[in-house]
Amino acid sequence: MVRRHGHERSDRMQFTLLYLETAAEAARGESAEAPAYWGAWGAYMAAMGAAGIMVGGNALMPPATATTLRIADGKWQVEDGPFAETKEQLGGYVVIEVPDLDTALHWAAQAPCATAGSVEVRPVMPSPGA
Repeated sequence: MVRRHGHERSDRMQFTLLYLETAAEAARGESAEAPAYWGAWGAYMAAMGAAGIMVGGNALMPPATATTLRIADGKWQVEDGPFAETKEQLGGYVVIEVPDLDTALHWAAQAPCATAGSVEVRPVMPSPGA
């Protein structure tokens, strides 16, 4: 057992769920469908919170607000917008703490974007010496 925040819990793994949506799906959040779109995301996040698995996370601004940095020959190359055009865009991420990959996949499958986009599930790299 591991003691965290005064509570005993068995060892768990952290996974990052990267939420990828098509531009059309993301646009639902700014349309007449916004209440249903945001309601689905709110219910999903609330379910993870109630399950006590959320470590943290954030929604991200649209790709058009990105700034991309590359360094070539020691010089910065800064461009407005994303690095490349893609079919899906990163809309946000959540770090969860669960027993195993199967449980992480279970939560990923419930994400509103899982049917029109995808959810990439990655283990969090442990801190050196942890």
